[in-house]
Amino acid sequence: MRIDRCLEILVPGCVLAGALFIVTDAAKALGVIQSASTLTITGVALLLIGATSGLMNYVITRRNSRLLATEAAQVISAGKAKFLEVPDSALGPLVVAMNDCFLATEKSVQHAMAQVKELEIQLKVATSQRQQARAIIYSINDAVLVTDSFDEILLANDAAGKVLGLDTADIQRKPIDQVISDPTFVSLIRDMRASKSRNERRVVEHRIRRNGKDGVFKLTLSAISEGGAESSGVVAVMHDMTRENEIARMKNDFVSSVSHELRTPLSSIRAYVEMLVDGEAQDEKTAKEFYDIILGEANRLGRLIDNILNISRIESGLVEIKRQPLSVLVLVKEAIEVIAPQAKLKNIRLEEHLEPSFYQTNADKDMLYQSVLNLLSNAVKYTPEGGTITVRTGVDEENRKLSVRVIDTGVGIPPKDLPFVFDKFFRVEANKNVAKGTGLGLSLVKNIIETVHGGKIICESKVGRGSCFGFELDLC
Repeated sequence: MRIDRCLEILVPGCVLAGALFIVTDAAKALGVIQSASTLTITGVALLLIGATSGLMNYVITRRNSRLLATEAAQVISAGKAKFLEVPDSALGPLVVAMNDCFLATEKSVQHAMAQVKELEIQLKVATSQRQQARAIIYSINDAVLVTDSFDEILLANDAAGKVLGLDTADIQRKPIDQVISDPTFVSLIRDMRASKSRNERRVVEHRIRRNGKDGVFKLTLSAISEGGAESSGVVAVMHDMTRENEIARMKNDFVSSVSHELRTPLSSIRAYVEMLVDGEAQDEKTAKEFYDIILGEANRLGRLIDNILNISRIESGLVEIKRQPLSVLVLVKEAIEVIAPQAKLKNIRLEEHLEPSFYQTNADKDMLYQSVLNLLSNAVKYTPEGGTITVRTGVDEENRKLSVRVIDTGVGIPPKDLPFVFDKFFRVEANKNVAKGTGLGLSLVKNIIETVHGGKIICESKVGRGSCFGFELDLC
C-alpha cells in the first residue's frame, strides 16, 4: 500500500484519539465535565476532531499533489507513452483528466510526426524532380534561359552561355538587362512576361551575332505561372537554325545543279535523235557522227549518275567496302594505261616516278582505282596541248605513309577558289571554258580517300603554273 494511502487511514484515527484525551483533560481541569452533559462534551470533541482532520487532509492532499505533479513532469519530459495511476482519493478525477490530456497530446504528436515524414518525402521527391529537370535542361543542345516575374535569371544552361556570351555560374538572380547585351532579346522576354498571359507561347526568328557572324535562331518564348492566372516568368529556348538553313540552301543548290547537269546531256541526246528521225543524217558518215555524240552524252550521263550515287552512298555510310592489301604502284600503272590515249590526243607527255611495288596499303581496289583515274582525268582536261603530267608515288617509312601525286602544267586554280574545289558541283569560274565537267570528280575522290579510307587529300595549285592533286594513305 502506498504511504500516502496509509497516512490517510492512520493519521485521522490518531488525531481523533488524541483529541478525545485532550478534550477530556481540559474539561476536568476546568470543571466543565461535572456540570455539562456528555452530549455537549462529545459535540465539542467532534468539533475539534473535524478541524484537526481538515488540517491533516489539507497537508496530505498538498503533498500528494506535489508527488503527482513531479511524476507527471517526469513522464512528459521522458516522452514515454505512460499514464499515471489513478489514486483512490479526491485527486482521482484530476489524474483521469491528466491521463486524457496525455492521450490526446500523444495522438496529436503522432499525427504531427506523420505529417512531418510525409512532408520530408514530398521534399525529397520535389528535390529529385528539380535535379532531374536541371539535368535535362543542361544536357540539351539548345540554349535555355529561365527568368522570374522580376526579369531576373533563374537558370541558364551551358548552351545559353555560349550563345549569349554569359558566365552561367555568376548570373543567377541578376536582371537580364545587366548580363545580356542583346537589347532585342531582352525586350522580347520582358514583353512576354508583361503580357500577363498564362501558358502562352510565341515563336520568332532572331539573329544573334557571334564571333563576328550573324547566327539565325528560332526563339521560343513560353510564359510560366505558379498557380496564378498571370505570368510569373518566361522560358526562352533558342534553337540554332544557321546550320539547318545552310544545309537547306545546299540541298536546293544540289538539286539545281543536278537538274542542270542531267539536262545538258539529255538535251544533246534528244537533239541528235530528233535530227536522225528527221532524216538530216543523209550519209553514213554523218549518221555515225550523230551516233558517237549520242553515245558520248549517254556515257557522260551514266558517269554523272554513278558519281552522285557513289557520293550519296559514302556520305550515308551505306557503301560496301572490300578492303584488301594491294600494291598502289600496280593500281596507278593501270590507271595511267587507261588515260594515256586521252593524253596522246592532246600531245601531253606522261612521266612516271613510281616506288617499288612491294609497298602496300589496305584499301578497296575499285574505289582507289577510281580516285587515281579521276585525278588523272582532271589533269588531262585542264592541261593545254604539249603540257606534261607527272605521276609520283612516295613512301615515308618513318611515319608509315604512302603518297600518290598527280602534277600537271595546266591552267592552275585561283587562291580564292582553292578551298572549294572538293565541294559537290563546284567549278572554278575562270576555268569553265577550258573543259567540260560536272564538279563531282574531286568531291568523290575526297570522300573515297578521307571518309572511306581515313587518308588525307593533297591539293596545291598556282595560276598559270599548274596543280598538284594527290593523297596519303597508311601503309600495311
